[in-house]
Amino acid sequence: MDAADKRLCDLIQNEFPLVERPYAAIGERLGTGEDEVLERVKRLRSDRIIRQVSAIFDTRKLGYRSMLVAARAPAERADEAAGIISTHPGVTHNYERKHEFNIWFTLGVPPTSRLGLDRSVELLGELAEVEAIRPLPALRFFKIGVDLDMVGGRDPAAKRVRAEPVREAPAPDAIGERDIAAVRALQADLRPLPEPFEAPAARHGFTVPELLAKAAELQETGQMRRFAAVLYHRSAGFTANGMGVWKVPEDEVEEMGKLMAAYRGVSHCYQRPTYPDWPYNLFSMTHGRDRAECEAVLDAIAEETGLDERIVLYSTKEWKKTRLVYFSQDAEEWERRHAPELQPA
Repeated sequence: MDAADKRLCDLIQNEFPLVERPYAAIGERLGTGEDEVLERVKRLRSDRIIRQVSAIFDTRKLGYRSMLVAARAPAERADEAAGIISTHPGVTHNYERKHEFNIWFTLGVPPTSRLGLDRSVELLGELAEVEAIRPLPALRFFKIGVDLDMVGGRDPAAKRVRAEPVREAPAPDAIGERDIAAVRALQADLRPLPEPFEAPAARHGFTVPELLAKAAELQETGQMRRFAAVLYHRSAGFTANGMGVWKVPEDEVEEMGKLMAAYRGVSHCYQRPTYPDWPYNLFSMTHGRDRAECEAVLDAIAEETGLDERIVLYSTKEWKKTRLVYFSQDAEEWERRHAPELQPA
């Protein structure tokens, strides 16, 4: 990647314009033409730098339930167990991390799930025959949003404030068919074409202005967090994926969570439950070109907060990484195939 590629990736992972000709708008920001932007995006996709360009939704506001889960399996069975877990369509991320709990995955289930989230986690543990499984739902959300320093040289303590919703989101059971159609259109991978919204809009019964207006509504309510490019971290040079976990006094969690979330080098920040064998309650995910970059962000946090009880879990293998597909029948079909309690008598 040259300097122009890096500036492009730095921009579109944060601010992809929701307009009829977004690549022309990006060209204006970068001082180049639409054709050059399109050629760069096509090449960066072919080189597996850009993974996907699409909407990123707030799972809860669409009626879905999700959580992070830690599981323990013998090292010689980790691949087999992780493979079984990854068969669930709602498992979007599944990593091996260097810890006693060596399988870490995220699971989301739709509001129509007959098993529900807790039983789905339990069933996956049974099917994979893991030794232990620890549900780690987010008790408080402070941040979701990867912001890789593609240009380089960013201060580890650099901060950024993200826009907040300006309207209250409707209750999940009040989401209408047109909203569902818009979600289905906007979650599709956007192609590198001059007018890329034409095809997904037509496929789901919208004109392009109608779809963009629905996108603006979903963003105002926070149902859509943002519309952005997602990069292949390792291909983009970010080979270290460090999950910093902290022991924070309960009465300080909110203050510390908000502070950590402001760091540009922190992509995800949550409060999660503890267990006798897992005492860490605040999670801050970092990505870096090497472990030193991840540690620099965490060291800056420690210096500012005075917190000193933390460990960092680095991913050593990626078994699965994808986006949750909303309003699909795949999860219900998985439940019918695998859940004994849903089998006909």
